[in-house]
Amino acid sequence: MDLILVRHAIAAERDPRRWPDDSERPLTKDGIAKFEQAAVGLGKVAASVDLVLASPFRRAWQTAEILEKVAGWPGPVECVELQPENSPATVIERCNREHAAVIALVGHEPLLGELAATLLAGDGSPAQPLKKGGAVRFSTRGEVTEGGMTVRWWLPPKVLRRLGSD
Repeated sequence: MDLILVRHAIAAERDPRRWPDDSERPLTKDGIAKFEQAAVGLGKVAASVDLVLASPFRRAWQTAEILEKVAGWPGPVECVELQPENSPATVIERCNREHAAVIALVGHEPLLGELAATLLAGDGSPAQPLKKGGAVRFSTRGEVTEGGMTVRWWLPPKVLRRLGSD
């Protein structure tokens, strides 16, 4: 199984007056434009994705919709396990319940950085944060396990945008 972790694109600054519920905070126009270019790059390095699980938070969902539109990935499926307050273990359990060879996970920090560290080195490892709009791909021959995955690539948004412009 392969997992592709994608951090949501650049979102609006936190503002409790505009978004009393932070889960409603959207991507910025610049964030959308930059991630559309990055999504072209992601489509080149990961052309075949079987399932896209996305946090229900607006900014992550918008990012997943861009991946569908631009990279040709499947439409997002809501995944509450990817909400920022959850643990890597809950995400791993969800992935192992899915029947897909390549799963993309669209979510937030600090969860994605904690998940990346857990996939590489096990529970309690120091977080390995992703930049907004960045992505990392892990592989394993069996189920997703703590400390049992290998990094295939780790690409910041700037590199993805460059790949998208070639």
